[in-house]
Amino acid sequence: METTAPGSAREDAGSDAKGSFGPVDCRKAKCIALTFDAGPGQYTPRLLDILKEEKVPATFFLLGKNHVKKHPDMVRRLAAEGHEVANHTWTHQVLTDREPDEIRAELKQTQDAIAEITGKKPRLMRPPQGRTDDTVSEISKDLGLSQILWSATAKDFSTNDSELIKKRILDQASKDGIILLHDIYKGTVPAVPGIIDALKKQGYTFVTVPQLMAPAEPVPGTIYRP
Repeated sequence: METTAPGSAREDAGSDAKGSFGPVDCRKAKCIALTFDAGPGQYTPRLLDILKEEKVPATFFLLGKNHVKKHPDMVRRLAAEGHEVANHTWTHQVLTDREPDEIRAELKQTQDAIAEITGKKPRLMRPPQGRTDDTVSEISKDLGLSQILWSATAKDFSTNDSELIKKRILDQASKDGIILLHDIYKGTVPAVPGIIDALKKQGYTFVTVPQLMAPAEPVPGTIYRP
């Protein structure tokens, strides 16, 4: 599948582009986006405390059925504290294995559940396992969703070793990168302060995924990958 890098989207933005900048202009600064999948869950409140203390905005790709519906207060808090609230499907089905009406339901149910809580439908989604195709792209476009992949992952589903999680992310960090972590695993949230501290010392500024693209705006249906 053809993908677009956030940096390329920025460069191609017209003079009338209306994308909102974050704390910096990523055309000039060394930016990186921190993203979390498959929550909210029991460790999310601690993560939000850390992000608030560090003044770091993040992008959260939320699961609908057993997460958004179970933790509406957390979803409200995510939005209220300036994080980007995004869609990670209703039940984490691999979308490329599903029929078109099932793909639409997986995305739309989560859209509607988040909008009911925050008053705003997500504009970003992350396909489970990063697996997408033309059908997923077409349905995403129809629902107003851009697809966001990643450039750095700790594979934190396979380890609770916080030091290893931190090392894997630092080894893969790059300008305009998108970091994939999960706030549902025991070892992940304890790794976050060290990741933030180390990357700040390397000159990075943390932004949400849309801020990484500014002044461009995410285009529905497009697949973004650094």
